[in-house]
Amino acid sequence: MTIYTVRAGDSLYSIARRFGLTADQLIYANQLANPSRLAVGQALVIPVDVVYHRVTPGQSLYSIARYYQTTVGEIVAANPSITDPSRINAGQVLTIPFYDEMLGNIDVNGFAFTSIPESTLQESLPYLTYISMFSWQADEQGGIIPLDDQTIIAQARGARVAPMMAVTNTREGEGFLSSIAHAILTNAQAQDTFIENVIAALQEHNYYGLNIDFEYIFPFDRESYNQFLRRIVDTLHPLGYIVTTAVAPKISDEQMGLLYTAHDYRAHGETVDQVIIMTYEWGYTYGPAMAVAPIDQVRRVLDYAVTVIPPGKILMGMPNYGYDWTLPFVQGSAASVLSNTGAVTLASNVGAEIRYDTTAQAPFFNYYDAQGRRHEVWFDDARSIQARMRLVAEYGLAGVSFWTINQLFRTNFLVIQSMYGINKVL
Repeated sequence: MTIYTVRAGDSLYSIARRFGLTADQLIYANQLANPSRLAVGQALVIPVDVVYHRVTPGQSLYSIARYYQTTVGEIVAANPSITDPSRINAGQVLTIPFYDEMLGNIDVNGFAFTSIPESTLQESLPYLTYISMFSWQADEQGGIIPLDDQTIIAQARGARVAPMMAVTNTREGEGFLSSIAHAILTNAQAQDTFIENVIAALQEHNYYGLNIDFEYIFPFDRESYNQFLRRIVDTLHPLGYIVTTAVAPKISDEQMGLLYTAHDYRAHGETVDQVIIMTYEWGYTYGPAMAVAPIDQVRRVLDYAVTVIPPGKILMGMPNYGYDWTLPFVQGSAASVLSNTGAVTLASNVGAEIRYDTTAQAPFFNYYDAQGRRHEVWFDDARSIQARMRLVAEYGLAGVSFWTINQLFRTNFLVIQSMYGINKVL
């Protein structure tokens, strides 16, 4: 597999011909909504391992490498017959390699709502180790609102994907509530009830394990949360269940704030089986325009995380969405959420050129709407996904966790498949 960045004058058909593919293959791989309108700067996944190129008069290795967006060194390495890179002959057939860079095997978790389309679920399952059903909502008394997810669980298990029960301290229409977490963490009766309900749900729904996604915990409940996790693990491990947690993206233990303080990385790393670090939302709904998961910021989190959590327990969070901000940013204004494929479709429809920020390792573009307002859109493409996926091998992480898989983004899976094997625990 390789990634091709669309240039001015390119068409889908010329790109397909260049790599020996059909237009339909490119349309499918890249989920192109309007194949006749590519955006300059758009990244396309090219599902090929090798192309055979016949040299034409006047061509050099440099021009051929540029044509395929590869390097002279890669071509020379694949063609031992080239003894002098400055001299190639017309009519000579060269191997242009696009071999996958396999970096090992990883775990992949995907959070999913029960509303996930059937076709999206079926296409996603081969690329998953776990599917975490989101979410069972806990209340202050330790009760949990059940999910109607047993059909999805059966399909997951049939595909050797381990279903996880995700529990949150949320209430419909109100989001995460500190008060719910506080009650469960500090009230013995509520905690007993919660654990009883969790065990019953794990057994009834045939789950593989439990994911605890408690957020916005009061800072003074930090040690209570640590003790709660130890009790959960001591209770569920003997029953054969694994326990994972989701934590905010911290860069130090001293990082303050309702989202961060109570998430004790060291304690989680010592206690649970895996820790999902939510390495996204730097660019968020009510903030200024920027990449959702800029790689420089993700690195800062991982640099700290691996010092206190065993790297082999960490799943790096991967967002599966982008944002469209109206400029100039005004505090209190909200960006619009859009899918990664929707972002590219928008760029092509408005004639925007997609640019790539090398610091954030993320694509973005600007456009003007019908009211003359300037917009900025940040999203993910094959290049940004590939860049962050390399961090998994670099830091020795267990793998990644997608939020969420409800919107199919085929590029995610094609890039991962070109870099890693997917572990199956069933």
